[in-house]
Amino acid sequence: MMAAPMRNVDEIRDRVILGEFGVRNVHSTDFPGNYPGYDDTWDLGKFQKNFRLDVVHMDENTLEFDMVGIDAAIANAFRRILLAEVPTMAIEKVFIYNNTSIIQDEILAHRLGLIPIKADPRLFEYRNAGDEEGTEIDTIQLQLKIKCSRNMRAAKDSSDPKELYLNHMVYSKDITWVPIGNQADVFADAKIGPVHDDILLAQLRPGQELDIVMHCVKGIGKDHAKFSPVATASYRLLPEITLLQTVEGEKAERLKRCFSAGVIEVKNINGKQMAKVVNSRLDTCSREVLRHEDLKNLVKIGRVRDHFIFSVESTGILPPDVLVSEAINVLIAKCQKFLTELESSEME
Repeated sequence: MMAAPMRNVDEIRDRVILGEFGVRNVHSTDFPGNYPGYDDTWDLGKFQKNFRLDVVHMDENTLEFDMVGIDAAIANAFRRILLAEVPTMAIEKVFIYNNTSIIQDEILAHRLGLIPIKADPRLFEYRNAGDEEGTEIDTIQLQLKIKCSRNMRAAKDSSDPKELYLNHMVYSKDITWVPIGNQADVFADAKIGPVHDDILLAQLRPGQELDIVMHCVKGIGKDHAKFSPVATASYRLLPEITLLQTVEGEKAERLKRCFSAGVIEVKNINGKQMAKVVNSRLDTCSREVLRHEDLKNLVKIGRVRDHFIFSVESTGILPPDVLVSEAINVLIAKCQKFLTELESSEME
């Protein structure tokens, strides 16, 4: 008679269950991962055995990986660090010497500040407060100098601005790097400048021009969003779809359509068309199946509590795998600082 209650306790510890009118097991305990009746004393060996990090997909700007065996608080710490505490280089000061376009100075400065700058922040220092000039170790200088003029070779009957004018569209590719001090030698192999060349900054007409100098400095996202190194950084719990009964025929086809493509497939088993769970990972947990009275009791929808699917999309400043490594280093530094504070308070 004790088996059922024990299964319920295990389910509370390991799974989040999605019901028709609510979600069960979403609560946590005062101490993450600790539940009554279990010896959940911290064990480093047990943690090392259960913890793993699996890279599922990675390309130039995106990374998907699984982080298994940790609490939600730790997973969320990584997400927040990626968003707000991994440093990058971004335009901080804009010196406008001439702007005769129709865009106001402050709007143009704001647009320039949000351009991702391709420069490794690990090679630079933070600029000192109150320092207006900057040096080669803490500042990157960029310049935008362009003037629009008429195209004398354009056809007389043409009305296309692309033919009538030269330099009338100002893109991020028009921004050039102006080395400071010995930067030309130190960063000879680095292509410092905007990550993307096709960001539209302004439109000009003949006689209008821009003459701007920009200073890029090192910063973090919690100071300003322009320093955030990621376009998105999110995680979700691994979905778990369990069939409670055998589902055949027409019901199997309808059950398949209730889930995302690839989650459930209908297979021919011993001459019968039967539904089988193929890949729960692809499910979005829409709970569409719970709208069908004859299907909702045939399946259980849940999520694995300690299995996190991370998605990281870089802005292009640093590769996503480097961003994750830097986030881990930031978390390690935070932990070391906390331990140092504890030791100093104990000594007092």
